[in-house]
Amino acid sequence: MLSKLDEIKLISQCVLVDDRRAFGTLVEAYQPQVRRFLLNLTHGDDNLVDDLAQETFIKAYINVRSFKGLSSFGTWLYRIAYNEFCTNQRKIREERILTEAPPDTASEGSERAADAAMTVTQALQMLPEVERTAVTLFYIEDLPIKKIAVVMQIPENTVKSHLHRAKDKLRTIIGELD
Repeated sequence: MLSKLDEIKLISQCVLVDDRRAFGTLVEAYQPQVRRFLLNLTHGDDNLVDDLAQETFIKAYINVRSFKGLSSFGTWLYRIAYNEFCTNQRKIREERILTEAPPDTASEGSERAADAAMTVTQALQMLPEVERTAVTLFYIEDLPIKKIAVVMQIPENTVKSHLHRAKDKLRTIIGELD
């Protein structure tokens, strides 16, 4: 992991002299966290994660001059990744509407509920997108509530509500399997 000073130095090099190697170093430092975050949001779809991570870093490179340093660079990247994920989800919903094929969520949910060997990852997949995002950022990425609020662009108390509801739902989902 980069120190704050190294991070600032690399960002400055990207902004001032368009140093692609400096940005490459930032990508290497943050790629595992961004990919893990996206992996949890996409239900483990590696191909989609590859696409979203690539788009995240492309947008970050194009917009690095707009990074103001109000949050950490990692938080800024999480926000871009989350925006990319949301954009992708909107496109999928629009395609479903255009083809008028109803989503097959009922059978998917019942299959998961019947599976006695459900893991926490599978239980997370049953949560609504905003709750899954909050849980992923808080418990898996170990971000504080304040940073999660920045990433998700919602108030801190709303983050706390999403976490509380998600914990209750996870307890119920996992409890039904016992």
